[in-house]
Amino acid sequence: MNNHPYQKITNDRHFIINCYIEMLSRINETEIIQLIESNPEDFSIIENEQISVEKLIQSLSIYFQLMTLVEENAATQYRRKMENEEKISAIRGSWGEAFQQWKDNGIHEDKMLEAIAKTTVIPVLTAHPTEAKRVTVIEIHRELYLLLVQRENTAFSKIEQNDIKERIIHLLERWWRTGEIYLEKPTIRDERANTIHYLRKVFPNVLKKSDQQLKGSWIEMGLNPIKIKNPDNFPKIKFGSWVGGDRDGHPFVTPTITQETLLLHRKNALSLLKTYITTLASKLSVSAISNPVPFLLSEAIHKKAIALGDEGQKAIQRNPYEPWRQFVSLLLVQLENTICGKNTDANAHYKSSKNLADDLRFLRTILNENGYKGLSEDLLFPIERAVHCFGFHLATLDIRQNSAFHDKAISQILKANGEKDTDFENWNEQKRVDFLNSLLENNAPITDITVSYGTEADNVLDCYRVIRNHINLFGSEGIGSFIVSMTRNVSDLLVVYLLMRETQLLNTNIKVVPLLETIEDLENGSEILSQFLQHPITKKRASLVNNIQEVMLGYSDSNKDGGTIASKWNLFKAEKKLAAIGRENNTEMYFFHGAGGTISRGGGKYHRFLESMPANTVNNTIKITVQGETIAQLFGNPLTATYNLNALASGVAKKSIENSLIENESKFPMETIEYLAKKSFEHYRDFIDTPGFIDFYGKVTCIDVLEKSKIGSRPARRTGTRTLNDLRAIPWVFSWNLSRITLTGWYGLGGALKQLKAEKPAEFEALKSTINDWTFFKFLMIQTETNLILSNVEMMKMYAALDDNTAQRTIFMDKILTDHHHGLSLIAELFGENAATRRQGQYDNLTWRDHKLQILNRLHIKYLKEWRALIDDNSPEKEKMLTQLLSIINSLSSGLKNTG
Repeated sequence: MNNHPYQKITNDRHFIINCYIEMLSRINETEIIQLIESNPEDFSIIENEQISVEKLIQSLSIYFQLMTLVEENAATQYRRKMENEEKISAIRGSWGEAFQQWKDNGIHEDKMLEAIAKTTVIPVLTAHPTEAKRVTVIEIHRELYLLLVQRENTAFSKIEQNDIKERIIHLLERWWRTGEIYLEKPTIRDERANTIHYLRKVFPNVLKKSDQQLKGSWIEMGLNPIKIKNPDNFPKIKFGSWVGGDRDGHPFVTPTITQETLLLHRKNALSLLKTYITTLASKLSVSAISNPVPFLLSEAIHKKAIALGDEGQKAIQRNPYEPWRQFVSLLLVQLENTICGKNTDANAHYKSSKNLADDLRFLRTILNENGYKGLSEDLLFPIERAVHCFGFHLATLDIRQNSAFHDKAISQILKANGEKDTDFENWNEQKRVDFLNSLLENNAPITDITVSYGTEADNVLDCYRVIRNHINLFGSEGIGSFIVSMTRNVSDLLVVYLLMRETQLLNTNIKVVPLLETIEDLENGSEILSQFLQHPITKKRASLVNNIQEVMLGYSDSNKDGGTIASKWNLFKAEKKLAAIGRENNTEMYFFHGAGGTISRGGGKYHRFLESMPANTVNNTIKITVQGETIAQLFGNPLTATYNLNALASGVAKKSIENSLIENESKFPMETIEYLAKKSFEHYRDFIDTPGFIDFYGKVTCIDVLEKSKIGSRPARRTGTRTLNDLRAIPWVFSWNLSRITLTGWYGLGGALKQLKAEKPAEFEALKSTINDWTFFKFLMIQTETNLILSNVEMMKMYAALDDNTAQRTIFMDKILTDHHHGLSLIAELFGENAATRRQGQYDNLTWRDHKLQILNRLHIKYLKEWRALIDDNSPEKEKMLTQLLSIINSLSSGLKNTG
C-alpha cells in the first residue's frame, strides 16, 4: 500500500503538517495549532477572538502553500520512480514519450534531430494582479523544496533525517515571521524585480537541467549518443517579458520605464554570461606542456591579444603554457569591455551575443578536432546554450498597446498638423486604409521630434524612439514584437507601420503582431491577416523578419465574450484558418498564446494543451504567456520547471513530426462541436444579458475589492467605466473563482450538452465515442470538468446571499445551479465514468484544502459585508479592512491555485 502514489503523498502531507505544528508549538501559537488541526465541520474559529484575523489568514496561506509544495514534490518523485521502475516513455509530456512515439512510427533519428533543432519555445513572463508573493517568500519556497527533496534520500541516517526536519521547522519559523504580500500596491519596478529574479536566478539552472533531461532521454531510449552532443541540435529556448513593455491600459508603463527595463535586462544578461565565462576560464586548465597546441588556436589568441591591447597581454601573461585558458581569458576581457563600454574599438568588445557565440563555437571545434570532446561537452555545452538562450538581453521585451490608444494618437497628430478632419478614430475602415496608404507611400514624415502632439501621441512616439535609441546602441536582440491588442481591422496594424516609419523603425526586424481577442475578432482574423500579409510594406519587410509572422490569440476576452466552450472552439477554428492564410502567402506562421493560469484563460497541462492544437498550426514554434501566480507554480521549483519546459519543447517537436504524418481531423464530428459551441454561447449570453446581471455580479463577487487591489500594479479596468466590456478579463475570472462559482470555466456547457442529447441523440453518442481519440475535445472536457470540481455549491449559495434582491438572486442561481448539475453529469456520461472515480488526484488535493478554504470563504463574506457597509471610502477603518480583504484573497488564491 505504501507504494501507491496517494499513500506516499498522504504521508508527506502528514509530515509537513507535523513540522508546521511543531514550529507553531515552539513559538506558543496554540490557537493557530487548533485551527490547523480543526474538525472539518467546525467553523467556530472565525469567531475566536483569541486569534487575530491577520494570523488566521497567514496561517492558512502558509498551509495551502505547503500542500502545493508537497504535491509538486510528490509529482516529481513519482516521475523519478517511473523512470527507475518502468520506462521513461511512460511519463506524459516527456522527451522519452516523444522518442518512443517516433520510434513506433518509424521516424529516422536524423528526422528526430531535425524536429528538435527546429523547435523554438518562448515563455513570456507577465505580471498580473493575482500574484502577490515577494521574492523573499519565493526564495523560502525554494529552500523548503530542496529540503523536501533531500528527505527523499534513503541513504541518510536517522540523525541526518532529524537534522533535515529541524531545518524545515526553522525555515517555517522564518517564513511565519516574514510578511506574505505587498502591503503597498507594487510598482512596475517591484514586478520587474520579480521577473528578473526568475530570468537571472532560476531559468539558467532550469535550462541546464532541461538539456540534461533531453540528452539523457535520448541515450536511455537507445538512440545514437554521438548525435546528441551538439548544442546546435537542441531546442531554441528563449524568454520574453511584458513587464515594462505592456502599456495596454497601464498608465505607469512610461517610455522611461521601458528604457530602464531594456538596460536592466542587458545588465543582468551580461553579468550572467560573465559568471559562466569566468567559471570556464577557471576550469579549462589544459596544459601546453603535455598537450599539442593547435595552430588555429595560437593564431586566434594572437589576433585577440593585439585587438585587446594591454588588457589582452595581461590576460595571456597570467596563464603561461595554458593556451585554452588564455583564449577564454581573452573572451572575458572582451566581455568586460562590453559590460563597461570603456573600449569602443570594434574588435575589443562584442557588438552582439552572436559574436561571442561564434568564439565559443570556434573553441568547441578546436577542442573536438583535437580529441577533447569530453571537455567540450562538460564545460562548453552549457555556456553555449546560455548564450543562445539569454544573449546580451536576458529576455525580449514585447511592446503591447491597445488599437484605440493608437487611434487617439493619430487623431492628435492630425489635429496638431492643422488637418480639417481629425476624427481618425471614427473614420470607416476604407477611409482609414486609404489615408494610411497615401502617407506610407509618400515617405514624407508627418511628425517632428520637437513638437508635442498630445498625451497618447507623445507617449507612443517617445516609446518607439526609446526602442530606436536602444537598437542604435545595442542592436535589436532584446526587442520583442509590437503587439496591437484589440486588432479589429488591418488599419490597426497599418497605424503601427506609420508610427514605425515616423521613428525610423520600419527597416528593423521588429514584428508587427495582431492580437485577436473577442470571438468576432477571431472570426475576422483570417481576413485581417490576409490583407496584412499582402500589403506592400509587409512584403517589403518580409526578409527583415525572415518571412515569419507572429499572431497572438487572446484567451481571456473571448471567454468573457462568449463563455469557455465557444471561446475554445473559435480559437481552434481561427488557428486553422490563420495557419492556412500563412501557407497561402508563403509565410511561416506561429502563434503567441495569451494563456493565463486559470483554465478559463487557456491554462492547463502543457502537453495536453499542445496535443489539443489543430494539425499544421504548431509550426516548430510556440510563444506563450506565463502570468502572475503561474510563474511560481510552473517554474518556482527547479524540477517542476524542468518538466514543464520539456513538456513545451517536446510537445512542439511532436507536433512538427505529426504535421509530416498528416493527421486526419475530418473523421471527428466537427459539426457537432459547432452546434455545441453555438448552444453554449446562447446559454452564456442569455445569462450575462439577463437584466440585473451586473448588479448581481457586483454583489456576489469581490470585484469591487479587486478594483482597489494592492496585488498588482495594473488597474482592473482599462478606462475606469463600470461596464462588463471595460472590465479586464483577469479580474473577471479571478472574482468568480474566489466566490467558488468558477462559472467562467464551465457555464453554458451543461445546457448545451443537455440540448444536444435531447435534440440530436445520435450526435451525442458519436461525440461520446470520440472522446478518447480527439485530443482537442478530450482536453476541453477535462478542463471544463476541473472547473466544475473546483466550484462549491454550498459556498456559491453563501456568496449569492450577498445579493439582497431575492427575486434577482433566485433567477441567477437557478441558472447557475442547473447548468452546474448538467455539466458534471453529462461530462461523466461522455467519459462513461463519474469524475470522483476518474479524477482521484484532483479530489484528493481538494479534500486536503476544502475545510480551510471554507473558513476563508466565510471570513471573506463576513468582511465583504462589513467593508461595503462603511460609507466613507477614505476612512482608516475601511482602508484597514481592505488590506485584510486583500490578504484573504491572496490566501484563497494560494488554496485554490490557478485562479487568475
